[in-house]
Amino acid sequence: MVTKRTSGPLRLDEDLLVACVSCGLCLPHCPTYRATGEETASPRGRISLMRAIEFDGLAVDDTAVGFLEKCVMCRACETACPSGVQFGRLMEDSRSALVLNHRSAPRWLRFALGLLPHHRLMLAGSSLLGVAQRLHLVPAALSARLGLPPRLSIRRERLQPTATGAADADAWLFTGCVMDAWQRDVHASALRVMQATGARVALPGAGGSCCGALHMHAGLTAGASALAAKVMDAFPGDAPIVVDSAGCGAALQDYGHLLNNERARIFSARVIDVCAWLALRLDQLPAVTSAQRFASTVAVQDPCHLRHVQRAHLPVRSVLGRYADLMELDDEGRCCGAGGAYSIMQPELAGIIRTEKVAVIGRTGAQVVASGNPGCSMWLSGAGLDVRHPVTIIDEVLRGAGHVPG
Repeated sequence: MVTKRTSGPLRLDEDLLVACVSCGLCLPHCPTYRATGEETASPRGRISLMRAIEFDGLAVDDTAVGFLEKCVMCRACETACPSGVQFGRLMEDSRSALVLNHRSAPRWLRFALGLLPHHRLMLAGSSLLGVAQRLHLVPAALSARLGLPPRLSIRRERLQPTATGAADADAWLFTGCVMDAWQRDVHASALRVMQATGARVALPGAGGSCCGALHMHAGLTAGASALAAKVMDAFPGDAPIVVDSAGCGAALQDYGHLLNNERARIFSARVIDVCAWLALRLDQLPAVTSAQRFASTVAVQDPCHLRHVQRAHLPVRSVLGRYADLMELDDEGRCCGAGGAYSIMQPELAGIIRTEKVAVIGRTGAQVVASGNPGCSMWLSGAGLDVRHPVTIIDEVLRGAGHVPG
């Protein structure tokens, strides 16, 4: 299918741009609209702005750029939209065009994102930052604003794969950049739980350390495409690629669109969230007694990129529910405000959105929150919540029951 591009500065897919019928059903689901009450902060308002730029010659000034940059890219509007408007595609293409015209992605952000693929540097820098936290050189308020864990790891658990590569792997575990530097314990738990099903799990080689998700969100499409090519090389064969970060999983599943070639589409079809992969193997997961179940009630917080992009949030319930008593939130999966680098770029709006989410979680009375995305877990932890990845809860239960190594 040939894409018909508009002739304006954003060069958007015209079919996607005109698909919105301005019904407004997306408005209650948009976190920035809920926070501000402003039409320009809604999906409908942003699409109207895009149309004015592309069809009516509206200038791409600082005001217009600001309206587009304040979108958290949660894509809850897509779940609510009866017309199937692909708002995420429109936003990514708009931001990419803004970057090409030097209207978005400040230099410091480009520099920071440029560090992510350099994995050893990431690990060393993270360890140094962890030391600085312990020496009280990093104010707690700054850590909270940046969404950092209150105590970054200095030493990381060594991951123990049971397969060496494509020849003997039943599955791969994607480890990524920020996740591996700041939440290596989640990978260790994911490996143990996956291996408890009898699966042989391999880890990627060089080049598989950054998926480019944050680059895509920022409109740095060229950088994201270069990283995607390296990632695909790091996962040979046809075994499933299991991901324990919702944002990374969504990005990996989008490589077919990003690179627009058959190899990328085949690769994307192999990508699956860790709980979705485990849900296919429920019969192989060890059973526990009622006394061995997780001690605390758990509220399930769905990361946007798991619920609204991957549409893979339900397996979390079927897998985690075997080992813990779960509580549902009453907000239909609204965003927590993390949004990758959004909490850094738009701290005021992100804070308002988080406050609403914390209130929703508080109504459940749950002591622990389960969330399958590092950005969400760190951002909500900064508000004083006990947030854990679903696989770390399962791993704790299985270790306590003697089903996996302690």
